[in-house]
Amino acid sequence: MRIRPITAADHIHLQDLWRRTPGIRLRAEDELEPFCAYLQRNPDLCLLLEDDRGHVAGSLLVGHDGRRGYLQHLVVDSPFRGKGWAKALLQEALRRLAQLGIRKSHVFVLEDAPEALAFWQMQRGWSEREDIRVYSTTGD
Repeated sequence: MRIRPITAADHIHLQDLWRRTPGIRLRAEDELEPFCAYLQRNPDLCLLLEDDRGHVAGSLLVGHDGRRGYLQHLVVDSPFRGKGWAKALLQEALRRLAQLGIRKSHVFVLEDAPEALAFWQMQRGWSEREDIRVYSTTGD
C-alpha cells in the first residue's frame, strides 16, 4: 500500500472508483476541470491510495479554508477494506493539514451511506454534530 498526492491523470481512475462505491454521489464539481482546480488550490493534500501493483485502491479529497479542513470522498475499494487503509488515509490527511496549522476538520457523510457512517462513528476524536444544519446551493 502506498499513499501519494492525487494528480490530474488520476481523475479517470477515481471516477471509476467513485461510481462503483455505494454512498458516493458524483456531481458536476467532480468533473475534470473543477477537479483539477481543486487539486491546484489544495496542493499535495488530496490523497490517492495504491495497492502493491500500483492500482488505485482508495482516495481522500482534502481542502481547507485556512482555518478548517474539509474531507470528501474517503473511499477504499471493496477488495481492500478491513486492512486499516481508510484510517491510514485519514491520518496522513490530518498530518498534512496540521503542517499547515489546521487542527480542526469537517466531513459530510450522506445519510444513505451506512458503511461511511459506521467508519466515522468509530473514529476517536471525531463526533457527530447535532447543533448545526448544512445548507448548500442547488447549482442552478
